[in-house]
Amino acid sequence: MTNEELIQRFEGDALPADSFHHADHVRLAFAYLSQYPVLQALEKFATALKRYAAARGKSQLYHETITHAYFFLIRERMARSAVVDWDEFAQLNPDLLEWKNGILTRYYRDATLQSDLARNVFVFPDKGAEP
Repeated sequence: MTNEELIQRFEGDALPADSFHHADHVRLAFAYLSQYPVLQALEKFATALKRYAAARGKSQLYHETITHAYFFLIRERMARSAVVDWDEFAQLNPDLLEWKNGILTRYYRDATLQSDLARNVFVFPDKGAEP
């Protein structure tokens, strides 16, 4: 599926609720970043995620800090590698696809990510990256 097709299917609510997991979020962010300038991509991505969650009665699952942090990590990795193909990007960045004990544990304390503040607004990392 192309980036454009994925975005259209997601925005059209044509993806099953039980088949959209963390790696799919990363894939979708990659698609938006491949199609739009970065700030427009972030706005479209976040809006689509909120709409998707709300349509399933799960608005509380949207998490602003996690969304933005992953989004900009993906953006940085795309810029560093200049990869435009999703499969190649995924192969080069398996750490972005891990959810449990994923990359954000390098940058955030658990208490921070579990806070209402982090859920509602982007909070800057509060933990140094480990070597």
